[in-house]
Amino acid sequence: MFDEGQYFAPVTKKSDGSLSVELGEGHPGLEDPVYRERRDRIATVADRWHPGEPAPLVEYTDEEHEVWRVVCDDLRAKHRTYACREFLDGKEAFGLPEDHVPQLEDLTAALAPLTGFGYQPAAGLVPLRDFYGALADKKFWATQYLRHHSVPLYTPEPDVLHEVVGHGNTLADRRFTDLYEAAGAAARRVESDAALEFVSKVFWFTLEFGVVHEPDGLKAYGAGILSSPGEIEEFRDVTIRPMDIVAMGTQAYDITHYQDVLFAAESFGQVQDVVGGFWDTCTDDSIAALQVAA
Repeated sequence: MFDEGQYFAPVTKKSDGSLSVELGEGHPGLEDPVYRERRDRIATVADRWHPGEPAPLVEYTDEEHEVWRVVCDDLRAKHRTYACREFLDGKEAFGLPEDHVPQLEDLTAALAPLTGFGYQPAAGLVPLRDFYGALADKKFWATQYLRHHSVPLYTPEPDVLHEVVGHGNTLADRRFTDLYEAAGAAARRVESDAALEFVSKVFWFTLEFGVVHEPDGLKAYGAGILSSPGEIEEFRDVTIRPMDIVAMGTQAYDITHYQDVLFAAESFGQVQDVVGGFWDTCTDDSIAALQVAA
């Protein structure tokens, strides 16, 4: 997950080694002690995971399965209307269950013959370089908790629905995973924090919030849009700019609101050529030159 994605829920370790997830003001689960204990328990199990082990099994409750079902049901028609062709191809190949929350280990097994990608559990904050570095190894850090049941169509932070319904369907298509791997390799190649931030902003405005022109209109390919029942209906009405590496790498954004500026590619092939080409070749020096030219 991104640093920004943990803005509302930093995780701290208690004296007994367990974790405490700090929910911010206005979080739907802030005053729900059962939900907060659940979040702490899931985070603690993930924190005790070690690379090479199977992802922890989470015994999801009926209430959590219902949240998953409600969101998947809401997104089904919206994906048909607003998702790009490549996302829909990945969704069909992946075949996510819509009636229950799947386990990360089962998702990894389903992805293996498609793209070789796999999930590994995140307790909370994953430093940017570690998050992206894992992509170069075909590993995707994912939370395992669900948003609060009182507002199933809203979450102030990335949850397992975002990680799986948003990113999982793209991780099932090699046209996407080539880009994920390229982003990971770029993050390992650059050394400065400024260059890493530039790489992450390009990721944000593409694989998280990218849109693309198709013959029948503007479609989304970014996981942040395609996992949000609200944002997926709003993205066509915001400021749409042509896809541009310098503009994306220097554009400020606010994770706490719907995005008000998006960058549209003329085709998914342009995303592969321009964004993939940038990640394949960028260095600290080349990014510094782009920032000077901005």
